[in-house]
Amino acid sequence: MIGSPVASELLSKINERRVLEFVQRNGPASRAVMARGSGMSAPTVSKAVASLIRNGFLEETEASEAGFGRPGKLLQLSEHKANVLGVVIDADTCWIGSARLDGAVAEEQSISFRTPKSYDGLLQAVINGLGEITGQVKDDLSERFRGVGLSVPGLFNSRVGETVMSPNLHLLDGQRLASDLSIEIGLQCIALQESHALCVGERMYGAARGMNDFAMLDVSTGLGLGIVSGGHLLTGNSGMAGELGHITVVPDGQRCGCGNRGCLETVATDTAFARLISKELGRKVGVQEALAALAVNGTEKVIEQTVDYLAIAVATVINIFNPATLFLHGQLMNSDPAIFKRVMRQAKKRTLSPSFKDCRILQSQGNKRLGAVAGIIDHLANELAPAFATIDNGNAELS
Repeated sequence: MIGSPVASELLSKINERRVLEFVQRNGPASRAVMARGSGMSAPTVSKAVASLIRNGFLEETEASEAGFGRPGKLLQLSEHKANVLGVVIDADTCWIGSARLDGAVAEEQSISFRTPKSYDGLLQAVINGLGEITGQVKDDLSERFRGVGLSVPGLFNSRVGETVMSPNLHLLDGQRLASDLSIEIGLQCIALQESHALCVGERMYGAARGMNDFAMLDVSTGLGLGIVSGGHLLTGNSGMAGELGHITVVPDGQRCGCGNRGCLETVATDTAFARLISKELGRKVGVQEALAALAVNGTEKVIEQTVDYLAIAVATVINIFNPATLFLHGQLMNSDPAIFKRVMRQAKKRTLSPSFKDCRILQSQGNKRLGAVAGIIDHLANELAPAFATIDNGNAELS
């Protein structure tokens, strides 16, 4: 079986993925450096490189002259064909940007805009934004870009690619944004629920690199949870797992966008904090202005209430999932180390002691933008070949 044409082709593709990921992680490298770093033989590396060049993933460039002899060729990600696009959809603001296959986002090629009030308006705004940052009409996008990754809020059915319900952005309810966008621009578009996108981004480019077991608690606009176990996202039957934010914690409390009252996300998020500060100030403010008001007298009660509920969210995740590491994503906890420490003290009181001691709690290094980009890059890698866990450290060669 191992010598069959199908098996040989699969092994070749796995080697290509290993070489591509080596360049993504380490930057331009010669074939010799790739062979030494990956543990593969020189002929295996050369064969994989030839295929990746042929398919537009890599390109050769001259090495800078150093030492004696003729400088060797370096292999790098293709400047013109190894690019992707990322789209973040959020309740108030959307973002579009371009990135290379190593996850490096080109900030000069990105835009943000207010979220439109209708689905058709949103779809058209994304199409227009893609054209603006690329300088290309939709029919030409495939010449430079390999796909689009989208981070979307709400309950996302990954089996059919549909947002079933988005409590904080109902214009997405029942819509298949990735599919509709793909039809319009002629590129493959992959959507991930925003908490799952955060997990992928953190694992590929953030503090979770190399981790196979961790949790991501997003307490920004809404409250979402992503769990990675054994190297795989726990998505549930339809991809809608992790909706911790819609557990009732305040009976007859604030009306939630899901229709229920007193959901955890109505009291334990950046949005909830901004709403409480708005009440204190007597006018509506956004998260940034609410954070700026932290020094204003009268906000301590607001901070205390928000911290208490954030601690409940942290304790719930640790007690239920027992993660090795828990990442927290949110502006309030990142705004002041003292607030983060307060949440940790309160969470310790509410968590089973053995589980709390067994878990590292860290602030996330990634964001939704990186999550959107990582989503499409991870998809492209999986299209090329399946991940092969036993060779992650380059200890085996497939040939």
